[in-house]
Amino acid sequence: MRDRDYLLDRHGVVFKVIGDVHPPTHYLGYVKYYPDDKGDRQLFGRTYRQNTIVSKAFGILADRPECYLYSDTIGCVITGVPRPDVTRHYSCRHALAALHQAPQLLGSTPVARDLKAVIDRIVDLGAQDVIGVTGSFLVGCFNARSDVDLVCYGRRGYEAARELFSDRDLIRPYEGDALTRLYLRRAKYMTGSSFDVLMRQETRKLQGLTAGADAHINCEPLREDGDRTFTDVTTKEVGAISVVATITDDVQGLATPALYGIGVDTVIQSTVDDPEIFARRITHMRSYLGAYTGAFRTGDTVYLSGKLVHTTDGPRSGFGIELTPWTAAESYLATLAR
Repeated sequence: MRDRDYLLDRHGVVFKVIGDVHPPTHYLGYVKYYPDDKGDRQLFGRTYRQNTIVSKAFGILADRPECYLYSDTIGCVITGVPRPDVTRHYSCRHALAALHQAPQLLGSTPVARDLKAVIDRIVDLGAQDVIGVTGSFLVGCFNARSDVDLVCYGRRGYEAARELFSDRDLIRPYEGDALTRLYLRRAKYMTGSSFDVLMRQETRKLQGLTAGADAHINCEPLREDGDRTFTDVTTKEVGAISVVATITDDVQGLATPALYGIGVDTVIQSTVDDPEIFARRITHMRSYLGAYTGAFRTGDTVYLSGKLVHTTDGPRSGFGIELTPWTAAESYLATLAR
């Protein structure tokens, strides 16, 4: 079971797995596809609807309180699928291998043909063990408008993905007029970001447009198999805080969950009294979602708005800012300040 794999439960709901540290009772994740007559895709002979907003999983699962649980690692109530309810595990790695061996499973749409060419190139690179297919092509509910979503594992996977995305015969980078498409795609989640700043942040990521169908394609770097960075971490929410900070260490920010070292320059707003006392002790920010993976570099000045948390990792402890938006009440944000 790896981060970004999918799980089907006995109710026919498809969950997207989040993280690699799970309690003994559940797999953490949020609803990605669920039966709904208003949906636009087919799965198991039924109409399904796609969910792209993490916090909406709470509403979708309103009649299933067993899917709500507290995560010590993330430090809040989140959603997950009870382990006994899992009926199928969709592995990103196995999906890539299966689609390479049986390309007819992809169908004949332009985006499917582009994905086939991408998979063939991954195999040519000898990287099929460190790159996988996720999203709609993982579970087989894709349509002609689907994006291509990939993941890569560890340093070797990241380097192979960079080589893949440099092949302009397969993937064109966002540039020129296409940058407006990328801005419109991201701006709804990055409220308040200027065009130039948001594009500088976004062009650091592995994303582009497929050569034939002109479809969005991205690759999210994940951690090495067996990575134990968060295994012993416990998190407790203290409040909410908005700051301007400087990135002091980006080494752990190149893979999801992204962890950046930071130093707070200015507190903008906070729900806790005397926030400057906390600010001097804030050392990091973290996100379990891919929006901020690889987005920042050491020395960057960033605006952060998230949960103020206290984290414990064995004998070490400290304060940080959590950007995983497992809440319907607030929007968490990290953008370059200039």
